[in-house]
Amino acid sequence: MKSSPPSLLEMMSQLIAKPSMSSVSPEFDTSNLEVIHLLADWLYALDFDVEVLHLKGQPHKANLIATLGSGPGGLVLSGHTDTVPYDEGRWNHNPFALKEQSNRFYGLGTADMKSFFALAIEAARGFQASDMQQPLILLATADEESSMDGAKELVTLGRPKARYAVVGEPTGMTPVMAHKGIIMEGIRLRGQSGHSSNPALGNNAMEGMHKVIGELMAWREELKTRYTDPLFEVPYPTLNLGHIHGGDNPNRICGECELHIDLRTLPGMDLDELRAMLEHHVGHVLAGSGLAVEVHRLIDGTPAFATPMDSDIVRAAERLTGNSAEAVAFCTEGPYLDHLGMETIVLGPGDIAQAHQPDEFIQAADLKPAVDLIRGLIQRFCLAA
Repeated sequence: MKSSPPSLLEMMSQLIAKPSMSSVSPEFDTSNLEVIHLLADWLYALDFDVEVLHLKGQPHKANLIATLGSGPGGLVLSGHTDTVPYDEGRWNHNPFALKEQSNRFYGLGTADMKSFFALAIEAARGFQASDMQQPLILLATADEESSMDGAKELVTLGRPKARYAVVGEPTGMTPVMAHKGIIMEGIRLRGQSGHSSNPALGNNAMEGMHKVIGELMAWREELKTRYTDPLFEVPYPTLNLGHIHGGDNPNRICGECELHIDLRTLPGMDLDELRAMLEHHVGHVLAGSGLAVEVHRLIDGTPAFATPMDSDIVRAAERLTGNSAEAVAFCTEGPYLDHLGMETIVLGPGDIAQAHQPDEFIQAADLKPAVDLIRGLIQRFCLAA
């Protein structure tokens, strides 16, 4: 006999207690399978059809697709099971123990975004497959905080399929219908080291990078003029110089220098075209310098996305929350669901300012409104004919 999922707070507590950090640094990276198995057990108890899909090449990571009902349309409630690593010594609470204090619930993943799974399951409690005119699908992914490998694998599989999707990232219960994309690129220059007393004895890679930075600043202004979108608080693409390192001693000509940049894109900007433009600008400014140039990806990148303001999912979310939809700069898995053919919004409780912070929390007052909101979306997109 199937047993019902535990209470909302107990679900949150159990999810927070299971470490599921993802990181590009192997020493911080952990499995997400314990979280996936918790969700699978609870959703199975609610008569969802549950599939656990292990990531290729990463048997310790998995996605989950759980479906209640059937049909060609329906609604996906999507979230990522992983968290970022935590700053040991900077937390005043145990990151892996849900702690209620001053009308807040503390714990790693409370806002970003394990609580969303507990809220979605609580909202789905009581619905039967026979109630569904269109399917309700709960999607849980791996590695959103690092590589997006979970979302990418779903795109490769072409699943799940539905008409609408909600990504439950913390937006303060304000619907987000668009966000910027991101690429991170490294530029490495190799010259020739030598004694600093005679510049002719070497080829200074740091001086070459000085020219590159000047060229990038000019390109940044060009992008700012060429692309604008008034929906965003910063209505143009941004290019940030985030890291630079070169040389090893003041009295040696710098033989190697590397710069890392971050470029945030607007909807409609193609990531591969931007990479080609970057390589063109770097190659142009260093032509004839004798420096070896390598431009390489630091991450695969995530495209921007935008759902039309007149989409039914945007309008329904605005009506249920009382908040107008907006655009944001941070990235989510929304573009991958959009690629699968779903009209997608980002919407959830909690504040994005809490994400990736010591003593991460979600307000206790946010929980019931979030359950009511999700239940309203289920009724609108799964129960209505």
